[in-house]
Amino acid sequence: MKVAVPQATVSWEAAHAAVEAAVREAESLGVRINVAVADAGGNLIAFLRMPGAFPQSISIAIDKAYTAGGFGFPTGKWMDVCANNEGMKLGFSAQPRLIVFGGGLPIRVGGELIGGIGVSGASEEQDGICAQAGLRAIGADPVEN
Repeated sequence: MKVAVPQATVSWEAAHAAVEAAVREAESLGVRINVAVADAGGNLIAFLRMPGAFPQSISIAIDKAYTAGGFGFPTGKWMDVCANNEGMKLGFSAQPRLIVFGGGLPIRVGGELIGGIGVSGASEEQDGICAQAGLRAIGADPVEN
């Protein structure tokens, strides 16, 4: 019986590179965002808030990273996962910290889940574009929003 198993996680260096890349993308789009990277357990590793970004979006960005990193799929895919199951929709949406709209993406390297990135403060589409920039900056596997 194994008592412990190794688990890969996103490094602080990669987390910082990802949040910086997301902010640079936001600058090019002319929007202000909050961006977070968490490990697969939902623990915050890196966070950046652009001056003028909505303060209410701070926790949303962190929770998008938590949700995407913990479940391993984009936050914008939650309604597809729940499909026509109203119980799942109501149950999951009532869970603290669970975000069920776009802007959070899992971070995978070689198919292995190592964390999540969450962006909040712009439109859902722009949040996703900024999150994608974070993934590209660290060479993570591409993910559809």
